[in-house]
Amino acid sequence: MDATIALFLAQDGITNGAIYTVLALALVMVFAVTRIIFIPQGEFLSWGALTMAMLEMGHVPGTIWLLLIGGAATLLTDIVSQAHKASAHKGGSKALGLGAALATRSLWSSGVMRSSLLWNAAYPLVLAAVVLTLPLADLPLAVKALLALAIVVPMGPMIYRLAFQPVAEASILVLLIVSVALHTAMVGIGLLLFGPEGSRTTPFSDAQFTWGSMMISGHTLAVIAVSVGLIVALYLFFDRTLYGKALRATAVNRNGARLMGISPALAGRLTFLLAAFIGVLAGLLFAPLSTVYYDSGFLVGLKGFVAAIVGGLGSYPLAAGGALLVGLLESFSSFWASAFKDVLVFTLIIPVLVWRSLASHGVEEDE
Repeated sequence: MDATIALFLAQDGITNGAIYTVLALALVMVFAVTRIIFIPQGEFLSWGALTMAMLEMGHVPGTIWLLLIGGAATLLTDIVSQAHKASAHKGGSKALGLGAALATRSLWSSGVMRSSLLWNAAYPLVLAAVVLTLPLADLPLAVKALLALAIVVPMGPMIYRLAFQPVAEASILVLLIVSVALHTAMVGIGLLLFGPEGSRTTPFSDAQFTWGSMMISGHTLAVIAVSVGLIVALYLFFDRTLYGKALRATAVNRNGARLMGISPALAGRLTFLLAAFIGVLAGLLFAPLSTVYYDSGFLVGLKGFVAAIVGGLGSYPLAAGGALLVGLLESFSSFWASAFKDVLVFTLIIPVLVWRSLASHGVEEDE
């Protein structure tokens, strides 16, 4: 291996590491706020990438119908939940014959139901109408990317509401089992929506830059720039905004945050919204670099999970450093032992877990 080959491998490793970084940050964020090890994070990557590919081909993506179904299911769940709460609250008025009327009025006048109607019914219907009327194949690349984000990202809060919110107070093991089951279901749905064929999308930039003997593509620079920009945006969000501080408070002490009036359900939905956005954005960046299949997200997301484990599932800077390490290890392993590159990457988790096991003194899970 000479210096030129090493530079090319380092470029490839840094590019992949930038994508693993944003996935690792999403996994750390979800675990810190909700205690969920979110195995299906990679499915948002593959769904976002394949939705973008279908838009480029001028086809209506199947994810738009899934968004409508998910929105309807979430709205129905909210209606049932709020109806139970309203009936219990107005139960004392039943003796006067006003219980049912007051419960119904309270149900539809609550802010929760108005918000649910807006995001789970009106938004999917309007977006579906827009997608069905637009000439998808003729749209600019940036508009297609925004459409892919608009279609897939709202599924994050829906998934939390349907799968995790009912068991939000369960143990980490139960949440992990739900996460694995959800991953299996999402992979099957992905096969149903997109088929077994893989797709690769158009790069965001076709520019080529020469630095010495090395050629750097414009898309590589775009991946690194977007990843760095996303990290800065997340830092500003958590440090400067009210919602970001609420999520930080929930991550530090869930019970204390609840006592301060921070809704755990709202924190969970917002966290899954950010995680879905990060996953879809990573898919849009990854699809021009490699062919994406319906199940590709699991392998890519698993590498992000390795990076998050290196960071201890609690440190954003260590997770970012672990992601760059995973990307570089994968790139150089593909040169020396391409058949074992994934094995070497996943083997990295073993010494990290052994060291953390020996260094820790045992921490009981909060009851």
